[in-house]
Amino acid sequence: MPEFFESIGNSFVKTFITDDRWLQLLNGLLVTLEITVVAALIGIVLGFLIAIVRSTYDMQLQGRKCRKKSDYVLKAVNAFCNFYITVIRGTPVVIQLMIMYFIVFASSRNGIIAAFLSFGMNSAAYVAEIVRSGIMSIDKGQFEASRSLGFDYKSTMVHIIVPQAFKNILPALGNEFIVLVKETSVAGYVALQDLTYVGNLIRSRTYEAFFPLITVALIYLVIVLILSFLLKKLERRLRSSDH
Repeated sequence: MPEFFESIGNSFVKTFITDDRWLQLLNGLLVTLEITVVAALIGIVLGFLIAIVRSTYDMQLQGRKCRKKSDYVLKAVNAFCNFYITVIRGTPVVIQLMIMYFIVFASSRNGIIAAFLSFGMNSAAYVAEIVRSGIMSIDKGQFEASRSLGFDYKSTMVHIIVPQAFKNILPALGNEFIVLVKETSVAGYVALQDLTYVGNLIRSRTYEAFFPLITVALIYLVIVLILSFLLKKLERRLRSSDH
């Protein structure tokens, strides 16, 4: 029994204390959080833009012929958005990351920018469909009522439709961001020293798998639990504001 505890202690020291490896894990966590935050912002902005294009096409142009130049533009942009979503959702994120790093940024090999864009663009495809479904779930009578009150399409979307849609899609949107946190674990494929990469690096140097891998798993779990708690709190606050 004493040898067992001594072995555990030695493993702990080699994983966290030797060469300040706990600091390496901390730096890896910061890289993971940086990628997640920037990619989430890209995903939100780009996803909302795509969702607005697609929902506008569905509500104004789908099923009828183009009559003016703006209709043709909307149809072309919607077709591109459909193509974008199909390609992004139909290919693995790790392949998208490697294409961005080894092909798009082949000359500079800027891993952090490649990660920002890859994870952000991947998230945008899913955010777009989530937001579009939320917009389309709002009763069409609200569009007609807002028009009768003198609102144009833009004002209707900004002040009436999107706020209601946001409440409906918040759980799905939060789940997408939780998935995004875990997806960033493949950032090591482009030589970024994120949390997973550092954990695996420590395992390869110490020949100890338990502490490095369990620690990385627990850190991801804590991040997800914190995000879930904040999302539930936000949901409760939005529900209470309805009363």
